[in-house]
Amino acid sequence: MIKFKTNFNLIFLFSTILLIFYSCSNTDEKISLTKVEGSPAYDNSSIEIKDISNEGENFIFSFDINNYDLGAQTKKEFDYNLANSELGQHIHFIINNGPYSAHYVDNFETKLTADNSVILAFLSRSYHESVKNPNAYILTQIGDTNNVDLENEFIFYSRPKGTYKGSDTEKLLLDFYLVNTDLGPEGNKVKISIKQNEETHDFLVDEWAPFYIEGLDKGEVSITLELLDNDGELIETPFNPSSRTVVLE
Repeated sequence: MIKFKTNFNLIFLFSTILLIFYSCSNTDEKISLTKVEGSPAYDNSSIEIKDISNEGENFIFSFDINNYDLGAQTKKEFDYNLANSELGQHIHFIINNGPYSAHYVDNFETKLTADNSVILAFLSRSYHESVKNPNAYILTQIGDTNNVDLENEFIFYSRPKGTYKGSDTEKLLLDFYLVNTDLGPEGNKVKISIKQNEETHDFLVDEWAPFYIEGLDKGEVSITLELLDNDGELIETPFNPSSRTVVLE
């Protein structure tokens, strides 16, 4: 009897240790990634290049925008807050997959210094979610070399970006832009790695959609996007992978 009782106590102790270990190993589950739903589709909205002119490094871009109101606040059908621009809907303008600049008019000037600049411009809602119909973006390149094949499969980083304060830290919009590629259960996928406090949380998505991130602590957050093929291998294409660091205050 004594031997049986001792063994039972050992088994109970071992089970308790396992349970504690399992609980600790799953503390990172507090960070979640959830699809954003309820945004207007803007299926008929479009952007086209009207003209590009330059004087040296200063380039003036003019666009034709159809069925989309720059400067308007986007109506939405969801009950949570996302960081929102008071200036309304705009164009996300990206050079070589760097951080975008936001433009609220269809004609603006920017400086290009690289020998070859790959330009992506797409329509953005006031809360920075991209419009994803086939006519809502332009992709071009400017420079002396023009050595990037624009028929490649591309992923461009968009959000989150910069510094978030107050209630804007509770839910961060994660959004990216795909060109010449699709995602699916039997096709390409995007691996999203979110690193904070020396812990990395990985998510694999097979749908091109906006997501919001919840459960982050205050401080720095590093986010990496990787476009993978169906075998889980990184697709060899410019700007893949891409990373950003944002700050929550």
